[in-house]
Amino acid sequence: MKVTTLLLTAGTILFSSSASYAQAGAQASSSASSSTSVEANKSGVQASNSTQTSASASAGQKSATLSSGTTLNAVLSQPVDAKKNKPGDQVTAKTTETVKSEGKVIIPRGSRLIGHLTECKPRNKEEKESALGIVFDKAILKGGQEIPLNITIQALAAAQSAVSSSYGGDDLSGGAMGSARSSGRGAIGGLGSTAGAATGAVANTAANVGGAAGGAANSTINAAGATNGAIGGLNAAGQLTSNSQGVFGLQGLNLSSSVSSNTQASVITSTSKNVHLDSATQLVLVAHASASADGSRQ
Repeated sequence: MKVTTLLLTAGTILFSSSASYAQAGAQASSSASSSTSVEANKSGVQASNSTQTSASASAGQKSATLSSGTTLNAVLSQPVDAKKNKPGDQVTAKTTETVKSEGKVIIPRGSRLIGHLTECKPRNKEEKESALGIVFDKAILKGGQEIPLNITIQALAAAQSAVSSSYGGDDLSGGAMGSARSSGRGAIGGLGSTAGAATGAVANTAANVGGAAGGAANSTINAAGATNGAIGGLNAAGQLTSNSQGVFGLQGLNLSSSVSSNTQASVITSTSKNVHLDSATQLVLVAHASASADGSRQ
């Protein structure tokens, strides 16, 4: 009897231990499964978020378009020369004004314009005409976003007049100079004030003469451009206006466009010298069709 009781007790203990181990194993399996499920869900959410972010960025990029007829003011970032460069060389420029289309800012001021040369033809004994062909392919915004372009050069002019920029600064302001002189000589009373006023008058006269000289220079450039069939010209600050067409202040150069292999290029030619454009040469560019980030035309 005692032996039977002992065996029953031992069996009960063994059964209880097995049940406990089985329960612990089930709990561990359940925990592992739950952890795996949570990690899978997190991965799924992260992948979903990544996809949504990518799609959102792509959508934002595709929404950046230029309507046909939109103009861009820019300056060359580096010189180009028909004699020194070769087809395929990169051309870079920088926008000098914010570009808007349909009320939206598309290309901020200071954005880079990247293009390339389609032809470089120097003038020599056999070739009487020199030519440079330029295509701008894309704009690169400060955040790194790229916008494809379909634009040509509508007008170009020499770098902004040094005369206008020299006499247009605040450092030659008659009032400022007069005040400085007056303050410096305030200790001697009316004499200091009189001297300050006289100095201010001289400075004002100098500034007016400078402004007149700059305006006269721009008028001369505009008149020269008009004789070559150009339209519009430079404003009082020596900058091209958005409605300007043709070449200003660059003697002997002519501007036209050429289409080949669905690429519209701007062609600058000269029959008197090799075509050369300095850094900071002013450009007015015009869009011929809306360009989207996926390369389609709208």
